[in-house]
Amino acid sequence: MIPSLHLDYKGTRIKQYHKEGQALRTETTINNTRDFYFGKSLHNLPALRKIGFQANRRVLQVQTMTQDSILAEETLQQLQRPRTVQGQRVSALRLADPIVQALWNALLMYDLLPAGFSNRQLRTHLAQLLGQPEETFTQGRMSYHLRRLRLHRLIQRIPKTHRYRLTHFGLRTSVFCTRSYARIFRHGLGMVLPATSPVANALLRCFHKLAQHINSWVDHTKIAA
Repeated sequence: MIPSLHLDYKGTRIKQYHKEGQALRTETTINNTRDFYFGKSLHNLPALRKIGFQANRRVLQVQTMTQDSILAEETLQQLQRPRTVQGQRVSALRLADPIVQALWNALLMYDLLPAGFSNRQLRTHLAQLLGQPEETFTQGRMSYHLRRLRLHRLIQRIPKTHRYRLTHFGLRTSVFCTRSYARIFRHGLGMVLPATSPVANALLRCFHKLAQHINSWVDHTKIAA
């Protein structure tokens, strides 16, 4: 059985279905022109047609946004979990991992360099970001991180060289994950935890108020029972 989607507004119907199982078709039927403050004269047909096309595009836009969220969730889970790529096992790039955050920040330093970066160059900046001596980061250890960045499609190797460059996917991922972690997750969590935020702030007060309402509701429920 082939599913279909139906949307109603007064006398107007939008139907979406798979045409002959090959293409998604979206049809808008305006049965009462008065729903849009138009008469039934033929000269109103262009205006009604415009309304119909706008309705179709709006439905498709909402569906695209919903599908984008699903695809984004799949991409996020692929980064956050170990996986197998082309028969090779690759470890996860977890958002809160200090080494992963340092890797993403180090990669952003080389975005605009046409010649990319080498193992040694990235190793130097990574050690500095982690506050570790450079000699503790061996070439083999850095190769491990380059391999998982490459298999996760964040970097690509420049042909016939031992240098790498950041991909478009890698750039967007690195910028978003470093900024959101530093400005939202880490900072925001510190604001809502009393042990880490002794100074009162609006966000912490909201959480206190929420806890009070929940406790009050629980106490009321026990009395009612």
